[in-house]
Amino acid sequence: MTNHKPFFGGLKRFLKIFGPGLITGASDDDPSAITTFSQAGARFGLSTLWMALFAYPMLVTIMEMCARIGIATKMGITGVVKTYYPKPVLYIIVALSCGSFLLNIGADISVMGEAANLMLPAIPPLYCSIIITFLLFIIMLKLSYKRLAGVLKFICLSLLVYIIVPFMSPQHVALIFKNSVIPSFSFNKDFLLIITGLTGAIVSPYLFFWQTSTEVEELESRKKLTKSSRRFFFISMQKDVFSGVFFAVLIMYFIMLTSGTILHNNHIYEINTVKDAALALKPLAGKLSFALFSIGIISTGLLIVPVLSGSVSYILSEAFSWEVGFSKSFIEAKEFYIIIVLAMCFGIAMQLLGISSVRALLFTTTIYGIIAPLLIGIIIHICNSKKIMGNYCNKIVSNIIGLIALGLMIFTLVALAYSMLTAR
Repeated sequence: MTNHKPFFGGLKRFLKIFGPGLITGASDDDPSAITTFSQAGARFGLSTLWMALFAYPMLVTIMEMCARIGIATKMGITGVVKTYYPKPVLYIIVALSCGSFLLNIGADISVMGEAANLMLPAIPPLYCSIIITFLLFIIMLKLSYKRLAGVLKFICLSLLVYIIVPFMSPQHVALIFKNSVIPSFSFNKDFLLIITGLTGAIVSPYLFFWQTSTEVEELESRKKLTKSSRRFFFISMQKDVFSGVFFAVLIMYFIMLTSGTILHNNHIYEINTVKDAALALKPLAGKLSFALFSIGIISTGLLIVPVLSGSVSYILSEAFSWEVGFSKSFIEAKEFYIIIVLAMCFGIAMQLLGISSVRALLFTTTIYGIIAPLLIGIIIHICNSKKIMGNYCNKIVSNIIGLIALGLMIFTLVALAYSMLTAR
């Protein structure tokens, strides 16, 4: 009998290298983001591939700032805002963030159910969603923070299927390379909207809260750190963030490559949901590609629902000074887990009420366009405050890239407003 222990032991050691950054990065490629990436490739072919390289420095800079806030303050973003900023700022952040995250949860749970139904047609999408949601909550409740993080890291590996899918059909390598490194841009309204959509999809506000709060949990899970070990922890955090964001951008790149070659080249230009993308692949690239894409959709949902519901709970628990964290038991942090349950139930309720997941995602994207610049501005302000950050303040490079990201997100908001006005 083959001994699998060395393989799994090596895999566990490999995953231990990565911290919260890998989970944060992978969860950035949620079903709503996959929809946007698929739309970009299907409509414009390879013209948007360069966006993946362009997005990396922006996202990695913001995520590193968030992680640094967690390490320096031992609080999540909500806790820092509550402590150092006027109350109205806290109220605006809580209202906009929690409302949009709840809609995102509902839409993603719905999409997961649809993807599972594609694989198991005998089970209706609603029942698939309920089963998956129930199993997720049991896992989140029963496992310690370390074990939960380990499970989520294993799920992250399943997203690598998206790297395989485009190569199930012939590819023009030279053309792919050209579009990857040489930006192409058009002031066409549709192209402008898809670019702003890609920016919003990859720089998602829920990542800010999750990265900061899980960094605090990661810090608390260690024994008392000495000055030298704290320095080592900080360097490890940076490497973790860089690799996690790279993972997110890598998946983004290959989804756009898949839809930009297989779908666009076969004159399929309209993709409204990830279900459409998966079904469109089936006759063109074979059943295996269809199955791999569907598995990837479910995997992203398994990642994003804990991240989104956890982010809502982190925000509300810190806002009301309740016990917070996956490292605590249900008895120790009842409110924290109850909020997670309610957030997941809201997702199921959306399906029962017949609320369209596509419309929910569209509304969510609009709110993200409003709150992302606000949060990025606050994060930059926090990271430049000696009073809050001490020796962990921003360097010049972080400020420059952060301000560029802020400017682009404001541009995204203006573009969205313009598109809404001109659509009437």
